[in-house]
Amino acid sequence: MDNESKLDNKIDYGILFSVFLLVLIGMGSLYVSLTHDPNIVNVVRPMVSQGVWYVFGTICMLAVMQLDSEQLWKLTPYFYAAGIFLLLLVLVFYDRYIFNEVGAKSWFRIGNFTFQPSEVAKPAYIVMLARVTTLHNTRYPKHSFQSDFKLIFELIGWSLPVVGLVMLQPDLGTTLVFIAIFLGILIMAGIMWQILLPAFIGMGSIMGGALALVVFDQSFLLKLGFKSYQFDRIFDWLNPTSGSQSSNQVGNSIRAIGSGQLFGKGFGVSQVYVPVRESDMIFSVIGENFGFIGSCVLIFIYFVLIYQMLSTTFETKNEFYAYISTGVIMMILFHVFENIGMSIGLLPMTGVPLPFISQGGSNLLSNMIGVGLVMSMKFHYKNYIFSRNSEIFSSTESEAYIK
Repeated sequence: MDNESKLDNKIDYGILFSVFLLVLIGMGSLYVSLTHDPNIVNVVRPMVSQGVWYVFGTICMLAVMQLDSEQLWKLTPYFYAAGIFLLLLVLVFYDRYIFNEVGAKSWFRIGNFTFQPSEVAKPAYIVMLARVTTLHNTRYPKHSFQSDFKLIFELIGWSLPVVGLVMLQPDLGTTLVFIAIFLGILIMAGIMWQILLPAFIGMGSIMGGALALVVFDQSFLLKLGFKSYQFDRIFDWLNPTSGSQSSNQVGNSIRAIGSGQLFGKGFGVSQVYVPVRESDMIFSVIGENFGFIGSCVLIFIYFVLIYQMLSTTFETKNEFYAYISTGVIMMILFHVFENIGMSIGLLPMTGVPLPFISQGGSNLLSNMIGVGLVMSMKFHYKNYIFSRNSEIFSSTESEAYIK
């Protein structure tokens, strides 16, 4: 009885319940989108496939939750190396059919299943940046221009292989997710504002300049590896009435969401056809079926999940885990804002799925692993004291590395 009570105290049921609600919403929304898709003949098969991914993702989440900080610390370089290996491998053994459809070397095919390695590389990237930042802060407990610049270059050094390989696929949406994770951990690391402010101004200027090049002169960006369809998406974002395929997709998504009005049309109703609704545009199903109220409830569940993750992080008070949690939160937040933003026309199309809801196993697996990483904090560090001299540095390996 005591052991069961201790186990209950270790498991964060609040996070589990929030994820469970999102899974239910995801399965319901997927069913609606598939039953009203003229290109889908058999609804059962993709529904079962998604259900299998949910089960597999849950198993992975629970397995990751079992890892304590010392085990995770030691395994992190291997996770990162495995992620790099998969990103290299997919550039050679990519699925030719999907490549012909979307022009990206981003997926493996294993039988009837497809797998996107850049998704599972996200958790590996997060724990690697968390490890690098924690080690740096142990060596340099006091911030200075020199130490902060050193940390920035260290993080960039570990980020370039991942981001570079993803851009070679090419996959701009996933690249932006990695950048969001990088920026979140960078801010959490406490870099001096005298460094961060000019850096963010510089990044904003570069993005503004890139947007200007898209509009006035694309030749330079094409030489850098950007594709013409990416420019088309930005043009469609700037001019949503252009009549192109992607602008029609966004336009129909906006019409579907707007037609739901305040309370929606009811579950199972789909009167506006939106292409690729089961993945990129799944939010339009929720907006049409459950209206503004239902959409707000969904966003509220996401914010509750983020709040629960933050609460767990502050409760465990472990620096290594704090950076991991930051990366996971940034990953989920970026997906939510980008997906909903492009569904209502506020942001350009990038193909970023809605966490736990959009069809697709790879992104679901990535999110489940991320949740498992956050849940492992409470599972192993219920009453831990916040300190850089934490247990993860008690091992000979870590001490030798720091020295």
